[in-house]
Parts: sequence; structure tokens; C-alpha cells
Amino acid sequence: MRGYNNAILQIDLNNSRIQIQPFPKLWRQRFLGGRGLGVHIICQKVEPTTESFHSSNVIVMATGPVTGSGIPLGSRYDVVTKSPLTGTLSSANSGGFFGAELKKAGVDAIVFSGSSKKPVLLWLTHSSVELKDASPYWGMTTGETTIALQNDLGDVSIRVACIGPAGERLSRMACIINEYGRAAGRGGMGAVMGSKMLKAIAVRAKVSNVDPDVELIKATRDFVRSKIEKSGMTQGSLHKYGTAALVNLINENHLLPTRNFQEDYFPSADRISGEEMTRTILKQRKGCYACPVACGRVTEVNGSKGEGPEYETIWSFGPACGIDDLKVIAQANYLCNDLGLDTISTGSTIACAMELSARGFLKEHLRFGDNELLEDLVKKISYRQGIGNELAEGSYRFASKYGHPELSMTVKKQEIPGYDPRRLQGQGLEYATSVRGACHVYGNMVYPEVLGIPIMLDPLSTNGKPYWTKRFQDLTAAIDSLGMCLFTIRALSAANYATIASNITGLMIREKELLMIGERIWNLQKIFNLNSGLSKDDDTLPARLLIPTSEKIESDTKRWHRSPLLDEYYTLRGWDREGHPYEAKLREREIQ
Repeated sequence: MRGYNNAILQIDLNNSRIQIQPFPKLWRQRFLGGRGLGVHIICQKVEPTTESFHSSNVIVMATGPVTGSGIPLGSRYDVVTKSPLTGTLSSANSGGFFGAELKKAGVDAIVFSGSSKKPVLLWLTHSSVELKDASPYWGMTTGETTIALQNDLGDVSIRVACIGPAGERLSRMACIINEYGRAAGRGGMGAVMGSKMLKAIAVRAKVSNVDPDVELIKATRDFVRSKIEKSGMTQGSLHKYGTAALVNLINENHLLPTRNFQEDYFPSADRISGEEMTRTILKQRKGCYACPVACGRVTEVNGSKGEGPEYETIWSFGPACGIDDLKVIAQANYLCNDLGLDTISTGSTIACAMELSARGFLKEHLRFGDNELLEDLVKKISYRQGIGNELAEGSYRFASKYGHPELSMTVKKQEIPGYDPRRLQGQGLEYATSVRGACHVYGNMVYPEVLGIPIMLDPLSTNGKPYWTKRFQDLTAAIDSLGMCLFTIRALSAANYATIASNITGLMIREKELLMIGERIWNLQKIFNLNSGLSKDDDTLPARLLIPTSEKIESDTKRWHRSPLLDEYYTLRGWDREGHPYEAKLREREIQ
């Protein structure tokens, strides 16, 4: 069966029951795998009003049909659940080698339901599956857990995805870490694992159960590799400097949010750039499974070594907090990886606290540019100590507690990434309408508005932005479901992805069908969110980023233009003026 093992592992943590369910062909046709499969399962099993930490919430780990196939940049897996940070039906995506190992072990997805009374871990091989006592590992960092499991299970090549102290203590910003530095980062996925007392998933596969058409898959691998090489990805800035290559470019265009989005330019950005990282702390480049690009960075600071920091981490602990010391930023990143925290939300929440303090709304002395604060605050957030107990709730809940939610730079309570939407009208629309909360990878309009991929769009203009935002949102949903890295957008078209999907699955998928799959996934997440209590009022940006309703809209106004963009976007989606999908649209797209 091309691209699939036809096996969904069902783990009931209430009674330690393990079952294997087939992967129905209809599900493959409608959702592919990965994020799409996870979204479909959550919609089936979880009531939208369910509290995220309740045992009735479900968490899904799902690979896509391309994951582990050897097709370049086909390493990804998705974690899908109801987010404790946002309350949305959310997903988080990670690379490395864990997803490929999971696929080779004979599993397409793992569905965890219920909650264990004591810490547990899942031990999976190509021939066995077992829930084991994780009490000895509870309290360990992600690095300690990985090493201990490899030693105790007798194989250093075991791949581990686990939570750290932040997940155990239900920080709403907690993530899941695989292989020390790869994160299923956003939305508090690690906290949901913690609420279920699920410490880790350890996987070791020696054979692949997927039986593809070898010649066709080889031809597809060669095709993708050729496209990636021709795009310059294997030799260009992404390879040379990693994602941090964006720091200077974004800053030069006045798109780098600084001091909690109070400004859009950071004067000393060159001190924390990818070029500076390469010159000072880089030890080696690192790629995920089947990746010739190797955008990952292995760095070392004062004897500590780790993966990263990536662009988003540099921004959140750097300009967002007014800090321009790359070594301090890198050490905060190492801590987040080890303790299991999403760097975007953690850095942004600290930045919010700094502004609250600067304005006299917070008694703690937290100042922008204070290098000494980061390490201590990251630890306190992870262990919920002192003010860290409040910060662990995320910036929206934190700022609201102190009477100023407007200082939280969030959408649907999720912290906005490091691209200022005041000069990026499409990116602003993407943030506002994202079904998981503020997100740069549920669409990524930075590609056409900054990088000119696939075409260059005027970032300040609203013209055409609803169309392109919808198209990118649908496309990225489909790419997530295939199990491919979103960086392939630099090299591949929607038609290329459709060809890959057809070749790997054996299904007849053209560009139109691929985008329809993405649209179906998007609508399912939207409907779930509406039924959980979200509304049109949540499809917006923080007030400081918006044009005031009393202000005349000019094309060059450096604020986000909500009304014209949102109205046109809803129309293109087939939604009414309040953002509710029309029944006819749902029937047309076979959405139930």
C-alpha cells in the first residue's frame, strides 16, 4: 500500500488498552494523513467545549504518506489536539527523525485518549507496542529523558519524543521535543501530554512496513531533489545561515517587531543575525531525515551545545525583549529545548511582562534589554516558580490578570510570530484568520510579500491578499498532511505537490483536489472553533497593530486594514459575514 501502513494505534490511557485500527481509504482520500488525519480524528472524538486538560480531550501524533519515504524534506509529523493556550483545534509540526522512525515502525498515527493515574511512556518497535511505567523519568528534562530511555532500552539509536518539566507542570506554552532540539512547539501540546501523565514516546524500527512502487517513488525523489537544487536551497542562504538568514532582511524592511511590538526596527540586529551566528557560535549544520538543505544549526556557548536558535527564537528572546546578545539568546533557547517550552510564546510573554513593568503595571523590575533576566525567567516558567507560575499561562492571561490584555501581542491568545503585520497586509490577514491562533506557518504570506515566492506582492497593498492568503492556508494544510517540510514551497508549486501526492499514495490527486483537501481541513478546524465559542471578534489583531475605526484608510497607512480584507476573505471562503461556513459550501467540499 503506497505511502501508508494502514495502521492507526489507539491508546486508551484510562485502562492501558492498546488497539490497532485500519486507516480507511476514504480518510486517506479526504485528509491524506498528518495534520488532516489528526484534525478529522479530533472532530470525531472530542466535543468542542471540552476543557483541554480534561481526560476526554484526545491527542494525536500523525505522519503523512511522504514521511519516511526518502523523498527530500519528507520528515514531518503533526501533533493535533484541543490547545490549552488558545482553545482552538490546533496542530504542531516537527521534523528531525522521529516521524520517519514512527512510520517505519509500521504506524501511520497514534491516538492517545483518557488519562493515566501514573506517569507512562509508549515503547514502540516494528514488532511490538507497550505502555511502560515512566515514574523514573518524571521530573527529568527532555535531554535527560532521551538519554535515560536510550540507555534503559538498550539502543542509542532509539528516537524519543517527550515532555520536560514545563509539560509536567501544565505550562500552556509547553511543547514536545524530539531528538533534543526539534519541537512540536506551538499551542501547549506538551501540556496536554502532561495532563495525561504521558512522558514520552520511544520508537525503534529496523524495517519499513510500507510497500511502495519502488521505481515510481525513486523517480519522485529524483524530481523533488532536482527542484530543490535548482531553487538554490542546498547552497543558498538557508543552507549557509539557517533560518536566521532572515534577521537582517526582515529588519531592513522594518518588519522586525521590537520591544513587544512597540517598534518595527532593531538597530543592532546585525549582532544577532545568521551571519553573526556563523562567524561566532556555529559548530556544524544539521538536517532532518532525507534533507539535503541542512538548515539546522548546532551551536555552542560557554561549553553548552545545542540546536538553534532559529529565526523565531532569535526574534522572541532578542528584539522582542530588547536584547542583542546572541550568546544569551542561544542559552535561553537551549533551556527551552531542555525544559520543553515553545520559544515564540515564551519570549513574547516575557516581552509583554517587560512592557507591563516599564509602564508601572507590574511591581517586578523587568526591563527591556536586561540580559540577566532571560535564563532565570525561563526556568521559573518551566517550574512555575514565583512570577513564572503566572507567566506559564501565556501573555494574554498574564496581561489580563494585571488589567491590560491589550499589551498581549496575540491572536486567539497565541503569541504573534516575528513578522510585523503593520507593513504586511497579507500576513496580518493570515494571523487574524488562522484557525490555531497567530501563526506564520498556517499560510506564510511572508513568501509572496517579502521573498517574492511564487510572485512578488506589494506588502502594503490589500489588493489580492484575501485570495493569496486563502490559497497559502489551504496549500500549507495539505503540505502538513503529506508530511513534508514547508520550506519546499521555495521550490515546488501546488501542481508539484499534487504530483507527489498522487505518486506516493496511488490516488488520483490533481492541483484542484490537493487544494480542496487543504480547504476541507481548514473548514473542519474553523467549525470546531466556532462550536467551542470563538467568533468573528477573534479574527483580528491587537489594537496597536490595527487602523482605528475612526481613521481614514490610506493605502500606505502602516497599520493592518481589517474590514476590507476580512470581508473579502470570508466571501472567498464561502462563509457568511460572521465567518460561519454556508451549508452549501460544506456539502460541496464534502465536509461533515
